[in-house]
Amino acid sequence: MEQLKLEKEWDKTFPKSEKVNHRKVTFHNHYGFTLAGDVYEPKNYEGKLPAIAVAGPFGACKEQAAGLYAQNMAERGFLTIAFDPSFMGESSGEPRNMASPDINTEDFSAAVDFL
Repeated sequence: MEQLKLEKEWDKTFPKSEKVNHRKVTFHNHYGFTLAGDVYEPKNYEGKLPAIAVAGPFGACKEQAAGLYAQNMAERGFLTIAFDPSFMGESSGEPRNMASPDINTEDFSAAVDFL
């Protein structure tokens, strides 16, 4: 499994919300790829939360629309993860910028398992 080097600074195309906590995470799918994600959770929550996994359209990364959507849903009480699919963004996989419906489906399953 590949060790990813994740950006430590706020690297999103949208402002950081003061209503949620944010942290970078990695997790693995069944194909052995290491995926990079951003977890957003409401501040000061207790107990279990409903959860949502979000990825953007082809070519997009978690720092764009998927992250903004995930952050907004966290402001509304959801635990969310925005992630880069295999072969994209900070996630592993070669060749880069490739689409695979089978692997993408497994990426979503792995994100749900992570949550």
